[in-house]
Amino acid sequence: METIGRDLSEMQRVPLAPAHVAALRAEGTIVDYPAGTVIVHPGQLVDRFVYVEDGEIEVMNPFTGERHLPWSLGPTQFMGEISFLYGGSWTMPMRAARDTRVIEVPRPAMLRLMSEIPEMSDIIITVLAARRRRQLDTRDSVLVLIGEEADRAVRGIAEFAGRNRLPYSSYAMGSVEAERVATSCAIAADRPAVIFGRDTVVDDPTPEKVARLLGIARDLDEDEPFDVLIVGGGPAGVAAGVYAGAEGLSALVVEDTALGGQAGTSSRIENYMGFPTGISGADLVWRGEVQAMKFGTRFVMPRRVIKLEELEDRQFCATFDNGQRVRAGAVVVATGVQYRRLPIDRLSEFEGAGVYYAATENEARYCNNADTIVIGGGNSAGQAAMFLSRSSSHVRLMVRGRTLASSMSNYLSSRLEAEPRISIEYGSEVAALHGDEKLHEVTVRTVADGAERVVPACAVFVMVGAAPNTDWLSGMVALDSKGFVLTGEAVGANSPYATSHPGIFAVGDVRSGSVKRVASSVGEGSVVISRVWDHVRAV
Repeated sequence: METIGRDLSEMQRVPLAPAHVAALRAEGTIVDYPAGTVIVHPGQLVDRFVYVEDGEIEVMNPFTGERHLPWSLGPTQFMGEISFLYGGSWTMPMRAARDTRVIEVPRPAMLRLMSEIPEMSDIIITVLAARRRRQLDTRDSVLVLIGEEADRAVRGIAEFAGRNRLPYSSYAMGSVEAERVATSCAIAADRPAVIFGRDTVVDDPTPEKVARLLGIARDLDEDEPFDVLIVGGGPAGVAAGVYAGAEGLSALVVEDTALGGQAGTSSRIENYMGFPTGISGADLVWRGEVQAMKFGTRFVMPRRVIKLEELEDRQFCATFDNGQRVRAGAVVVATGVQYRRLPIDRLSEFEGAGVYYAATENEARYCNNADTIVIGGGNSAGQAAMFLSRSSSHVRLMVRGRTLASSMSNYLSSRLEAEPRISIEYGSEVAALHGDEKLHEVTVRTVADGAERVVPACAVFVMVGAAPNTDWLSGMVALDSKGFVLTGEAVGANSPYATSHPGIFAVGDVRSGSVKRVASSVGEGSVVISRVWDHVRAV
């Protein structure tokens, strides 16, 4: 299956061409670092590009201060993480292993060079993506979680980091690794903790706090203007961000939970053109995010738009959940849908502790050699069941209807029926959940006669009853009876993505009558930018 980044050997040994280095010299400054100098600390903003002319730079262990990796950066190589593209934070400390001379180019100037020299941009992005992939594969990061297995808040951070492709390490309480990290931070090793580097222990951890440490939740300038505000970071929103940036529009993508949206919860998408071996939804959208950032599109998260207003100059003002506001000449609504909270007894008690709304590697870790239940009859539910069958002893797919023919792709339903670890229980629903601090059993009810039975289950994955995220649009655009955004002919517009309010467009699953597929969402997000461009030029 396709994953982000290329061969990890490229991480170290892809040099820039002499012409590229000459461009760096013209824009940058020569800086000498004596041996032992710490060049960057975790949490510092990535404000420059650092190219090594002579000497050696090594990655430090953030907790011991010792050399962290068996290799280092030497002449012709460069420092950098993928966070360079969005102005985030360094996640690993680096120092000069010996006297070192570098060329430092300020980030804005470097981004301009990358836009002007695509061959250099390709090399840099390839290396940065490979470095992020290595961090994800090895779970090697300055962000460390202790007690994920015992604490819901820590599990929430793991879910946020995992779904957003942010590297982190997770250790069980009482483990040798937890003891080592806790001792270096002077905290108790028998309590859950979220740690960023050696000096920062996050009190009452939330995704917002962690995002700020990583530099992905930076405050914008008050009333900062953009050509287009894209609300939602799923396939449609990220595709719109790619094309907006490519067309020279200043664009901001706002996401309240995790980039990828509902598609990001899919562990394996096999019917998206160009990926014959399949690709996870998170990886697909992550590639798009990197591509959009390359063109200058900015991302901010976790942020939720709670209010949208039109100003006297026909601009729009969006207010975020933290009170911050931004202005935009146009708005693209790409908020998608979310799975409903089903009316199941004790559901809220087990959310995050046995009830999940995504089936990724992060959640699958809790289902090793245990019984698992997936609720739903669509492609997302089918993909989740197939993915979970690798680690679970048995997966029950609960479907209220009598067939999957109308809701699931044929290739997927055939595969489910052939998998011995999966049983499809038609005409069934989950009625109640049982357990103490963790889920242990589930009551299953037969829809036809109401008969109930109790079955073992370590986890229930809810992937049914999708509802649109449009509450924040109340009064601004016309919605259908289910809350989806009406567009095109339904509101007398000359574009299939235009809403009843000029300057506001809707794409992807949130649009009434849309095809609920990743490919169609990407297509809509791509095409809508031409209409956005026309509107922005006319204002």
